[in-house]
Amino acid sequence: MDNAKRQSSRPSKVRIAFYVFLSILGVITTVVGGAFIYLWLQLEPTKTAEAKQIVIPNNASASQISDVLQEEGIIKNALIFKYYLKLEKEGGKFQAGTYSMNPGMDKADVIAMLNSGSTVKQETIRFTIPEGLTVLQIADKLAEEKLIDKDKFLELADKQQTWTNADAVNEISADAKLHHRLEGYLFPETYEMKKGSTEQEILNRMISELDVKLDQLPNDWTIQLEKRKLTIHQLLTIASLVEREVVVDEERPIVASVIYNRLNKPMKLQIDATVQYALDKPKERLYNKDLKVDSPYNTYLVDGLPPGPIAAPSLSSIKAALYPQETEYFFYVTKKDGTGQHLFAKTFSEHNNNIANSNKTAQSK
Repeated sequence: MDNAKRQSSRPSKVRIAFYVFLSILGVITTVVGGAFIYLWLQLEPTKTAEAKQIVIPNNASASQISDVLQEEGIIKNALIFKYYLKLEKEGGKFQAGTYSMNPGMDKADVIAMLNSGSTVKQETIRFTIPEGLTVLQIADKLAEEKLIDKDKFLELADKQQTWTNADAVNEISADAKLHHRLEGYLFPETYEMKKGSTEQEILNRMISELDVKLDQLPNDWTIQLEKRKLTIHQLLTIASLVEREVVVDEERPIVASVIYNRLNKPMKLQIDATVQYALDKPKERLYNKDLKVDSPYNTYLVDGLPPGPIAAPSLSSIKAALYPQETEYFFYVTKKDGTGQHLFAKTFSEHNNNIANSNKTAQSK
């Protein structure tokens, strides 16, 4: 009798265990299924709305971009989207920029857009800075084109500060007595920038372009600089003198040699362009009284180089200042035949003859 009872109770216990197992399995299935549905719903598109511009910062990680997308309502859940990107091995090629995205976009379309860099084409401004312009002339030009506030531009150009993404300009001495601090550091070039760029952004773009151009010089340019015992500031100063004195490219290294020969003599440079820079308003013709203007830039009165550049030198003038032609010339005078060429001389006597010959050329025209 006892054995029969025990045998009859066994199927009952098995059924109970089986039911318990099914119940637990059901709960697990419900939980897992619910979690899966929740995760899936979080990856579904948000509510459709009008397109908006989404700005993805430079060097932003996939995680940071996910946060931006959630804040802007493009995705529902940044945390889940991040795990989805890892699962799909996406996010490593996302590109910075401004995108036009619609809330309601499918996640695949969002990922594809960020991978391709399909950014909104921004309105831009375009301006050209000719070689040999001064900071004041650059400010006038950009103000005329309604791209800057002239006073603010000049204030920033004269302000002592540490510039980002620029090396050469940060070597200017803190106590340098300069007419305009950034003189010679605003590289002459054609620029394209986003519309609405600030004066600070425009200046930063131009001085960073100088670094780009210096990197294009021959590999030994810093060795040449040390060989001549020059700083970058002095190099740009010499290059600016060449720029303002020369019209014919082939003469740049020759004029540079005259400058070095005079510095090594030593003798005053006596360069008219430095006097023009020292004057409040440049003149078409200088008179003897102009050569007496009291200024550290007047190389008829001061020894050596002026305290800084007098204009924005081209890369050709910078190269000439680095690699001057070897000559014995100490003098030059501009031909008055309209060619812009110079007559060079080793002695003052030869120089006077060149002046006379130049005047004769002008009289015969």
